[in-house]
Amino acid sequence: MIKLERTSVMNLENAMRGARNAHNSWARMDSTYDENGQFILGPNDLDLALRLRKAGSDHRKFLRQVFVSVDITAPLYWWKEYDTYKVATTANSTSTMHRIHCRPFSREDFSTDHMTPETLAFMDLVIERLEQIRLKFMEEGKKKEDWYDMIQLLPSSYNQMRTCTMNYETLVNIYHARKNHKLEEWRQMCRWILELPYGKELIAAEQEAEG
Repeated sequence: MIKLERTSVMNLENAMRGARNAHNSWARMDSTYDENGQFILGPNDLDLALRLRKAGSDHRKFLRQVFVSVDITAPLYWWKEYDTYKVATTANSTSTMHRIHCRPFSREDFSTDHMTPETLAFMDLVIERLEQIRLKFMEEGKKKEDWYDMIQLLPSSYNQMRTCTMNYETLVNIYHARKNHKLEEWRQMCRWILELPYGKELIAAEQEAEG
């Protein structure tokens, strides 16, 4: 399970202006804002963006200046893989260490969407035990051994929310490395990437594949 919410894409206009610095071609900028305040690339700017995108990472530096912020809720096993992307990413997470005891455990706190019925039944027992430990922790003075029981028993399917920032160049790397990944969470994120402004053209480079 993965949820990507509250997406914001920023700085596309400034990134495109910077892309024209090398040849002082700012007069050819023809992009505008639509009635919803979304930046729309004009034919000249889109043509330049596509040519730079195709020329490789050294030439498409402007993609590093297009920023994305998004709230991602995903299981710990997915976050472990996401954390390989350390360059040009920042994330603030909800705290498992400090807040895990603050509300009851339930199945909705975990990614169980691909579990078999037999495993799901066992998972319910784990959740029940976690809740027993949580109540004991709250009622008996928040003993450290009870806190450790919760943390060390917690399955990697536990969902955590992080507010993440990244840029389009990082998303290029993510998309092409993960679009056919065995984890559905990665494939879903790649579908989200395609829905970003010019995600198909500038990140997935679909026009190159078609050409």
